[in-house]
Amino acid sequence: MPDTHAPRPGPNVFTRAQLGWEPWLEPLDEAALTPRHLEALIEAARAKSPYFRLLARDPDALEHRTRTDKDIFLNADGGLPRAERELAAAVASRVNGCIYCASVHARLAATYSKREADVDRLLAEGPAADLGERWNAIVAAAAALTATPIAFDATHVARLRVAGLDDLAIADLVQAASFFAWANRLMLSLGEAA
Repeated sequence: MPDTHAPRPGPNVFTRAQLGWEPWLEPLDEAALTPRHLEALIEAARAKSPYFRLLARDPDALEHRTRTDKDIFLNADGGLPRAERELAAAVASRVNGCIYCASVHARLAATYSKREADVDRLLAEGPAADLGERWNAIVAAAAALTATPIAFDATHVARLRVAGLDDLAIADLVQAASFFAWANRLMLSLGEAA
């Protein structure tokens, strides 16, 4: 009998390239999604994703998760620019070792910031990469929050303020990094990049 738990070959470096994701548990079949499942997905296109079809097994939790995600990253009412929210998510994903999420959020950070070389440096070198003081402050804060929330402290806040972030921008950073510190761990426990 073949070992179904044997490691599958997949990407083993951080990249901005488009990657796939394979679940270890069987997601719902797209044809089996009910109107409640589709409502919980928020966007019909997510029905193509095995990750979201897997999370659709609990539509209430999926809906709350997705609405939280969208508000953190798409709310344009001031605060941190989208590129830097995506940067915080890419940092969390890099620290957690989630190659799939790092690729998604690094791609978005590069697209919105137009700083492809800096994003690639982050992927290659990790949080120690020198990306300029504003991004260095954001990266340090996001990495601390990802490691353990208590590692984020007043010194991070002071550094962020010196870098030009106000209260709303700092709150956005905390939410983006914290959400992805959790989301990576969920994704890593349910499958792997392919």
